[in-house]
Amino acid sequence: MRLTTKGRFAVTAMVDLATRGGRGPVTLAGIGERQRISLSYLEQLFGKLRKNNVVASVRGPGGGYCLARPANKISIVDIILAVDEPLDATNCGEQGNCQDGKPCLTHDLWHGLNEKIHEYLSGVNLQQLVDGQAKAHSEAAPISMPKGTGKSAQTSA
Repeated sequence: MRLTTKGRFAVTAMVDLATRGGRGPVTLAGIGERQRISLSYLEQLFGKLRKNNVVASVRGPGGGYCLARPANKISIVDIILAVDEPLDATNCGEQGNCQDGKPCLTHDLWHGLNEKIHEYLSGVNLQQLVDGQAKAHSEAAPISMPKGTGKSAQTSA
């Protein structure tokens, strides 16, 4: 599986939005400045996020973007799939026709990895990342990940 810049930037931008969103709409220019993501790239990502009901746009002066639903109801997989980022480690796009129209010797391995990645990212919601960032910045503590991962990630400010 390859998570490209598109998926990474979408998740980063959504964490930024969720962190600041309680105080009204957030501008893409502000997200871009804070996260060092180009405005044109953010416009493309947020167009897809809006189309997939992950964010809502507010027009006019003081406008910007806000979450379309509570942060604890938006999984990381929702964000990644909304921006057309495939979660697929197989060479055949999950079709099972990897080698001469049949599954290759390692098809089941990669298919199983896809399922685990999807399961993991479905179990992490945007609010958990926001809470983890707040805790990390206030205490310089590790971010707590969902049960079953067995690992914590140390963040650096």
